[in-house]
Amino acid sequence: MRKIVLALIIFMSIQMGYAQTLEELKAEKSIKTDSIAAIQGRVDAIQKKIKALPGWKKGAFGTIGTSLSGFNNWYSKGAPNSSAGNIGVTANAFANLNQDKFFWRNSLSLNLGWVKFDDKDIDSDDDSFRSSTDVFSLTSLYGRKLSEKFAISGLAEYRTTIIDNFNDPGYLDLGVGATWTPIADLVVVIHPLNYNFVFSSEDTVFESSLGAKIVADYTKQLGKINFKTNLSMFQSYETSDLSNWTWTNSFGYTLWKGIGVGFEFGLRDNKQEALSYAINNLEVGDPEPTFGNVDNDLQTYWLFGLNYSF
Repeated sequence: MRKIVLALIIFMSIQMGYAQTLEELKAEKSIKTDSIAAIQGRVDAIQKKIKALPGWKKGAFGTIGTSLSGFNNWYSKGAPNSSAGNIGVTANAFANLNQDKFFWRNSLSLNLGWVKFDDKDIDSDDDSFRSSTDVFSLTSLYGRKLSEKFAISGLAEYRTTIIDNFNDPGYLDLGVGATWTPIADLVVVIHPLNYNFVFSSEDTVFESSLGAKIVADYTKQLGKINFKTNLSMFQSYETSDLSNWTWTNSFGYTLWKGIGVGFEFGLRDNKQEALSYAINNLEVGDPEPTFGNVDNDLQTYWLFGLNYSF
């Protein structure tokens, strides 16, 4: 009996010691966590002050997505002997100069994609990589500050494709107006006087016109996260058929030494491009496409893959 009582006393003592040690460790962890949060808060405050200093700020991040596959005698497929591949690359870069009386913001966005499908049982099919996504945008914004948040500005923005049909079409916006920067990472451009130059071999479809330009850009780097969203709109004063807008969004999360995962998607509405596509793909018996009867479907793309941040 004495042995049983002694064993129970020893067991309870061990349990009480363990519980006390666990509570002490939890309390110590809480103190350490609070200390880390306080340190991170001070670091973020210093980083915000650094970003507000005059001078150049530069950065870039991009995403690479790829998939390759091959099949031999895989009879459950429609093409049992085939190979397929999909490659996509995106890049977002910026170089911004901020001074007491003016700013100069420059950005480049690139999204290129290739896809292939080779049916080995058909000798005549195309087994090469063909372009699937082709987006190029270059923007330069200069502003003379009226205050910390408002400026008189001038904008030059160029958009085109570079794999297929370079500058056919190509869009160049030149305009003046005002820029609003409510916070350090958000820029809103409103230019009521803007000319949209359109370069194309199809003069009957693509037309240049005078209109208003609106751009909203938010670029944020927060620790391991890179995020950029950009909306570019042109509203023609002549007709809505000549208006267009593009909205792109890029996200990157760094996992190790600049390498991580990234995701990008884009939306576009452009009736001139829809009409050009309909004319170039007209089939026998179809009515002649016009601005009035063309199906102006929303254009979209997306890419997910590995990401690298500079």
